[in-house]
Amino acid sequence: MSMAYEEYMKQMVKPMREELVRAGFEELLTAEDVNEFMSQNNESALVVVNSVCGCAAGLARPAATQAVINTEKKPDRLVTVFAGQDKEATAQMREFFGEIPPSSPSMALIKGGEVVHFIHRHDIEDHAMETIMENLLTAFDEKL
Repeated sequence: MSMAYEEYMKQMVKPMREELVRAGFEELLTAEDVNEFMSQNNESALVVVNSVCGCAAGLARPAATQAVINTEKKPDRLVTVFAGQDKEATAQMREFFGEIPPSSPSMALIKGGEVVHFIHRHDIEDHAMETIMENLLTAFDEKL
């Protein structure tokens, strides 16, 4: 790909990245970042697989940010990888999801390195943001 295209895409996705970062999510940009995080994290974590699609913008990111902002019981860590942008990081994170098929956007609640709850794209697309947020909040209450 051309450098111009790469720079254009970086600028296009910047606000999509910042939405999660402002809510306290840490970006994992490389496969090494993912490996380091997963090897060191013995706590609970919410992993958001970010995406440029409309259901990420209008549903997934708002649901994730509102869920963590509006609850007392939340994961210890908040991290994100960006599908289609940080390809190696996303592929590496998906390795930790085991048999769960790739899905973007998606969200995984991890506890002690194990996925205890997963929200697929089909659980996001065509659902109300409030329904997705409630899915997360229920998982926080039941699994953390």
